[in-house]
Amino acid sequence: MIPGFTDHRTGPLAYIIGGEGPPLLLLHGFPQTRAMWAHIAPALAHTHTVICPDLPGYGASAKPQGLAAYSFRAMAREMTSLMDRLGYPGFAVIGHDRGARVAHRLALDAPDRVKRLALLDIIPTHTLLSDLRWQVARAYYHWFFLAQPAPFPDRMIAADPDRYFESCLLGWGGATMSDFDANQLAHYRAAWRDPDTIRGMCNDYRATLTLDMADDGTDAERRISCPTLILYGATGAMAKHYDVPATWAPKCTAMQACAITGGHFFPDTAPEESAAALLGFLSP
Repeated sequence: MIPGFTDHRTGPLAYIIGGEGPPLLLLHGFPQTRAMWAHIAPALAHTHTVICPDLPGYGASAKPQGLAAYSFRAMAREMTSLMDRLGYPGFAVIGHDRGARVAHRLALDAPDRVKRLALLDIIPTHTLLSDLRWQVARAYYHWFFLAQPAPFPDRMIAADPDRYFESCLLGWGGATMSDFDANQLAHYRAAWRDPDTIRGMCNDYRATLTLDMADDGTDAERRISCPTLILYGATGAMAKHYDVPATWAPKCTAMQACAITGGHFFPDTAPEESAAALLGFLSP
């Protein structure tokens, strides 16, 4: 995979690219970086040109000030701009966690661009927040902690970022640290020890409560027009509290769904099973 940078409205966007075939955009989640695709991207690169960026605020990408750059709509625009720069008018998208929420918004805002869509271990943002269950609020408390005004959560996390973010990796499905690849963990730790990255990730969640809910409320009845795959962790928090496929069925025109072994971070802990499911979906 070849690393690259491209300048965008919010500053440099870091990405890696490799493989041959139709373009495929992979979007990571919280609290990770593009390194989360380390064992999946090579398998997909046998049949696709794979592009793995760091989302704004994460990894080696720019950490803009303010909240506007962190809405799912704004980040989706950054992704379409990246694909424009690389010369890909149409492409498939796979997103996990926050990256999946960006991917959902991208498919709604640019339906002519997104040819296939895979959303990994999320339910629709508006569904989760508009009818919030106390069990989900307890499991996903970080949404509301990170969204508190700066610098309250930022400074608390900065006191021991490894302890905080590793507690996130171990939640939402019962993983252990030994389930994660050591090299990938090293990439995650290097990123989240940066105070600017902590701020960026907090701003991502702040934007959800102040900007994304309004956007998603307006588009609550809109459907994704391209073929869509819903993957979810069989023992994750979302599967425990929701019928995950049922939350997406009204929002898709053509949907298939499959549970993957593990919890929320199954792309890290079950990469071969994840890659096989994705390849099956992407194959013509």
